[in-house]
Amino acid sequence: MAAIVDVEGVTKSYGGARGIVDVSFQVEEGEVFGFLGPNGAGKTTTIRLLMALLRADAGVARIAGLDCWRDSLAVKRLVGYAPGEPSLDPDLTGGQILEYLGHLRGGVDQAYLRQLIERLDLDPTRKFRQYSQGNKRKVILVQALMHRPPVVILDEPTSSLDPLNQYEFGRMVDELGREGRSVFLSSHVLSEVEHWCSRVGIIREGHIVRVGDVAEVKDIKRYEITIAFAAPVPAEVFEGLDGVVGAETTAGGHGLRLTMQGSADAVIKAAAQYPGVSLSSHEPSLEDIFLRYYEVDGRAVREATRVV
Repeated sequence: MAAIVDVEGVTKSYGGARGIVDVSFQVEEGEVFGFLGPNGAGKTTTIRLLMALLRADAGVARIAGLDCWRDSLAVKRLVGYAPGEPSLDPDLTGGQILEYLGHLRGGVDQAYLRQLIERLDLDPTRKFRQYSQGNKRKVILVQALMHRPPVVILDEPTSSLDPLNQYEFGRMVDELGREGRSVFLSSHVLSEVEHWCSRVGIIREGHIVRVGDVAEVKDIKRYEITIAFAAPVPAEVFEGLDGVVGAETTAGGHGLRLTMQGSADAVIKAAAQYPGVSLSSHEPSLEDIFLRYYEVDGRAVREATRVV
């Protein structure tokens, strides 16, 4: 597939504050791509560069072959964008806002617009200032999708949505992918990215640390084996075996937790030499992998500076 979004070596500095550095990734046509990182990692900065709300200090970002800064008007015609922090006229109703934005787009399919409103259970008759944060989010999501754009860029799209609307929005994202539209989705909610996206990029402190398929990033070759024995067995018996990355005893020596990389053949053969009670294997979730990228000396990173 061809890349519909192409970011090459993009850097943005905020003076003394940290920005993003040499960020590169691609989103293919018809792909749902997840952009992962905690608040402050650089997700929104990257999106604002794609939308020409910021100008990069170095590098280039393209959408459909168009330079996001130089050809920003043409890019915006192709993109449906849901910002993380919406700012709309508080005295207009949700319906008036959508009508106004629809006219700016040259008109939208009214039946499709009504369908989006109904699916997200939005009351379009209330003024924007009267909406809860969740309902404000619904207006932003509807306007991003209502003109059926080929590329959709979503910044923390499920923020403030209740679980039912999160589920319904997930169905909508799935439909976008099946329709061949491309979705770039930034989030720190790992479960939704794991369910919706085919590939993910992980950003840490303004740097891309990993891009790959969801299955690849989950790194299924690295996993845990937990063994319960009838009598204490020292961890040293398993340390150094092929495939064992780390070993620790649990349950007063009656249990063993092994971190594995590769085949478990040597471990299984060694465990068979002792009376066993149970053995289980655990594949890491995307959350486990994500946290691994944000650990320093066994402690979760607490960033001293914030990046928007």
